[in-house]
Amino acid sequence: MRRLMTAAALAALLMPGAALAQDYTFALVPKAMNNPFFDLARDGCNKAQEELPDVTCEYIGPGEHTEMEQIQIVQDLISKGVDGIAVAPSNAPAMAKALKAAADAGIPVMTWDSDLLEEDKALRSTYVGTKNYDIGVNLAELTMERHPDGGTICLQTGGAAAANHNERLLGIRETLSGETLGTPPGDPLSGQGGWTEISGCPLITDDDGNKAVQGMTDILSANPDLTAFVSTGAFTQWFDNAYRQAVEPYKDRMDSGEMSIIVADTLPMQMEQLSDGLSNGQVGQRPFEMGYRAMFIMKDLAEGKDVEDPIFTGLDVCTNANAGDCLAQ
Repeated sequence: MRRLMTAAALAALLMPGAALAQDYTFALVPKAMNNPFFDLARDGCNKAQEELPDVTCEYIGPGEHTEMEQIQIVQDLISKGVDGIAVAPSNAPAMAKALKAAADAGIPVMTWDSDLLEEDKALRSTYVGTKNYDIGVNLAELTMERHPDGGTICLQTGGAAAANHNERLLGIRETLSGETLGTPPGDPLSGQGGWTEISGCPLITDDDGNKAVQGMTDILSANPDLTAFVSTGAFTQWFDNAYRQAVEPYKDRMDSGEMSIIVADTLPMQMEQLSDGLSNGQVGQRPFEMGYRAMFIMKDLAEGKDVEDPIFTGLDVCTNANAGDCLAQ
């Protein structure tokens, strides 16, 4: 963290051949700390800390997905004077307002997992993570492979103001429809490309696993002939037992190809569900790499180096057929 130079440190710096060591504290701010996806980013951040002796990873965020709490945490980090902030914004426009204070304080900022809106991207130096539109494209392509003639679909998403999920929704809708639909998240489909979004969808989960699985349960029960249920995040599958209980009644339809459940992310419990035929496709991100690379990027920024923007970490596309070997090593 920023500190006033002590007399001893100044004397050491003035000694011939001496250099003043700089220690850095970089904050990695997730959307929520009760989220297994972000746990992997934390692990990557800690791994980078082990490899960078002058860097401390401060992993801090809301206990649960709470937009205002995340903003308050970022404001506190700015007041505290950390050396850099890597944040996954829950509410992109609101976070942009908070980050203006970081710019005024000279604190470098980057985003990861979720970016700011286009008009606010000058407030951060780079984004590291998934090309979120491509998640939507791949979710849609998996759906179309199983249902080439289209059908009815329910989309499930995270926070209504989360830029990453809105980009994924647009990728799904444009790929299924074969049309350009404008700005994220695009309008619900009403027959384009053979696909119609049912009433009550998209389901907004606010990254709440209980809310997500309950929403899916209600939709499947009320729409027994639904063709596809597609989720832009892992929330529905976090609680393994609850998810399995919700989906088991539809496994025969999934096995026969009448219905599909396609979900973003490839966390361990999700891959087990896929292997057991309780989902039909997973499009995985690489959160460990996001957290790991964020610390190296923040150090470059703190030292005044140029960094690439954006930095994409790639995707893994998994099906029932390739579940055993689809993940990048």
